[in-house]
This record gives sequence, C-alpha cells and structure tokens, in this order.
Amino acid sequence: MPTKPQIASESIAPYGQSTLARPVKLFRNGANQAVRIPREFELPGTDAIIYQDGNRLILEAVPDRPQKGTVAALVLALDEMAKLGPIDEEFPDVDAGLLPLDDIDLGED
Repeated sequence: MPTKPQIASESIAPYGQSTLARPVKLFRNGANQAVRIPREFELPGTDAIIYQDGNRLILEAVPDRPQKGTVAALVLALDEMAKLGPIDEEFPDVDAGLLPLDDIDLGED
C-alpha cells in the first residue's frame, strides 16, 4: 500500500510553552558541536542567543529587528540611545592646535 508523502510544516510551537525535559543527541557539524532542537522546543524568529550557566546551555530567542530605513528601525535606534542616558563629558575641541582657516574669496565684490 503506497504511503502518503509527509510534508514538513512550518508552524512553530508556542513560545514559552512549558514542556518537560527531553534527552537529545549531540553531533558534529564541521568544527561545531550541534543539537537538533525538538519541535516542542522550537523558538520563534531566525536568531537566538546562547550562553553557558555552569554546565547548562541557555538558548534564548532574539526578536526580529526591523528593516533598516524604516520608521520602526528609527524608533528602535532612538530607544536604544535613550537607554544610554545623557553624556556629562565635555565635547573635545577638535580644532585645538590647528591654524585658523583662511577666508574664502568667491570673487564677488
């Protein structure tokens, strides 16, 4: 009896879904160690951050960044700049030690 072809679904498990731990196999991908993430642990988006906490590896989803040149990108940049707070330092005098500029003669009298 012919089997029905299986088509991979692109749906992603809901983020933050509570699931029990599950054993996985580690493998090599070139020079990197890798792990195949089970479907119930899939993260949204295309980027993630990984860090080590003792003998645990923590993998966190990174929200997608808006496309450059859009209003959303400008708002994000301004929000990041606001987090830096005010600058209390004096702006350096970049002309210190330079000779003064000559007046420009445009030939109009």
